[in-house]
Amino acid sequence: MTLSPLTEAHWPEVRAIYEAGIATGNATFTTEAPSWDEWHRGHLTHSRLVALDEATGQVLGWAALSPVSGRCVYGGVAEVSVYVAAEARGQGLGRALLLALITASEAQGMWTLQAGIFPENEPSVRLHEAAGFRLVGRRERIGRMGSRWRDTLLLERRSAVVGADAETANAATDGRYL
Repeated sequence: MTLSPLTEAHWPEVRAIYEAGIATGNATFTTEAPSWDEWHRGHLTHSRLVALDEATGQVLGWAALSPVSGRCVYGGVAEVSVYVAAEARGQGLGRALLLALITASEAQGMWTLQAGIFPENEPSVRLHEAAGFRLVGRRERIGRMGSRWRDTLLLERRSAVVGADAETANAATDGRYL
């Protein structure tokens, strides 16, 4: 597996993985994948990754960031999306994508990453917790899917490097933090 920047050329395969996630009913409130232009406008232009099969070049998963607000005070805060093709799950691909996304986001000055995850999506919750995200709380009945109200768990990861004091930043570069 190779990690590369996500580009428009990857979109057909990225979109197919996204649609498969949508079809599970436990990945997103979104009901259909958007066009490339719409997706591109809704995500930060940096910190977009795909995981490619080294032998075939096939997209096996993707990760990207969306801004949480247009207000400048939240310029270093983003929402995480990580999707892995069904046939590639359980092989550490999600972890590799998420850790690389964290590194890329910090290189861009991002200090907080958030994830809104359905409680039923236990693998995603475990993935994020293993990457240093902490549970902030449960947002009850935050949105509807059809006629059903859904809860989400809000997880966040504060950078140990961006916006950190010198002692914390040194510990992060020594490997004492993710």
